[in-house]
Amino acid sequence: MIPAGSLEVLKTAVAFGADAVYIGGEAFGLRAKAKNFERDEMEEGIRFAHAHGVEVHVTANILAHNNDLPGAEEYFMELKALKPDALIIADPGMFLMAKRICPEIDIHISTQANNTNYETFRFWYEQGAKRVVSARELSLKEIKEIRKNVPQDLEIESFIHGAMCISYSGRCLLSSYFTGRDANQGACTHPCRWKYAVMEESRPGEYFPVFENDRGTYIFNSKDLCMIEHIPEMIEAGIDSFKIEGRMKTVLYVATVARTYRKAIDDYLESEEKYRANMEWYRAEVAKCTHRHFTTGFYFGKPDSGTQIYDASTYVNEYTYLGTVEAVDEKGRARISQRNKFCVGDWIEIMKPDGRNLETEVLSMMTENGETVESAPHPKQILFVETDKRADCGDILRAQASEG
Repeated sequence: MIPAGSLEVLKTAVAFGADAVYIGGEAFGLRAKAKNFERDEMEEGIRFAHAHGVEVHVTANILAHNNDLPGAEEYFMELKALKPDALIIADPGMFLMAKRICPEIDIHISTQANNTNYETFRFWYEQGAKRVVSARELSLKEIKEIRKNVPQDLEIESFIHGAMCISYSGRCLLSSYFTGRDANQGACTHPCRWKYAVMEESRPGEYFPVFENDRGTYIFNSKDLCMIEHIPEMIEAGIDSFKIEGRMKTVLYVATVARTYRKAIDDYLESEEKYRANMEWYRAEVAKCTHRHFTTGFYFGKPDSGTQIYDASTYVNEYTYLGTVEAVDEKGRARISQRNKFCVGDWIEIMKPDGRNLETEVLSMMTENGETVESAPHPKQILFVETDKRADCGDILRAQASEG
């Protein structure tokens, strides 16, 4: 289950191995700062995904207030016509409304609903939910117990990769308190990533640092979940759908993570020996997209200070996204809308959906006006790129990020 914050990312997720994608409209989802989908884009995205055998799930998982309800009713009427495969909902009122307006669309219960025990899962099943997304606070042992105590046709979805939240299943008030932008209405400003100090009550204005390292103090700043080494345990726990976090992530992130988990899951289902043999490749690939340091979260019990107390707000960024190949001309040059600067003579990588990474040299570049250029400094400039290895339509070009 792969996130898509735009039509471009949706198509990339489909090409690079998603079984399903989850997207949000312009309202009623918990990623208001993501680009999200206008109605026409959503219609095109659903049509494209279905043509490739991929499901589309639409988020409507805000915790609604009274003034949200009239708009939500109109939104569900639109979705009824668009026919996504499922709606992801947290609020019971939104659930009832969706069930009344579009009963033919499956309803999945968002992690925002704090689904932490099998009685909660049973409750949602009895209301008509097809799938429940487990809270991030659950261990694999707890999920396995839930699986044993709920109907077999109730599906369980759990996060396998992506950003963690320092609050209980996303129920955070920091953003609303500090900025007036409510995380539970989709407008989180991520104050958990900010730098903090301690102030003692009787000494206002005097700030005491809480030193963690020489770069600063980021006491709320969570590591990223990564379970690429534990797919057997995830399957054994009875999880039906593995969810990647990140509807605000880039094309390169989505392509890299989707392809890596697709290959790892398929390898394991073929044989555990093949999965173990390719582990170094999986580790190297997930490290190539922007991420914080990795953790296994709560899956193996309560995290200790090494996995849940955090040391820096910065991301690790090993590779840069150059562009997606939109077409290949008669001379074999790849047409891209370039996203980051690179030059003739640079060594870059062609990232193919089938898992191959081809290191190649940039031999020449030409603008759409036929002008030969030595570098690509202008974002979204259309370029025709000649390389010494063939790039095909849908491939992604990336380059190792320069140090410093």
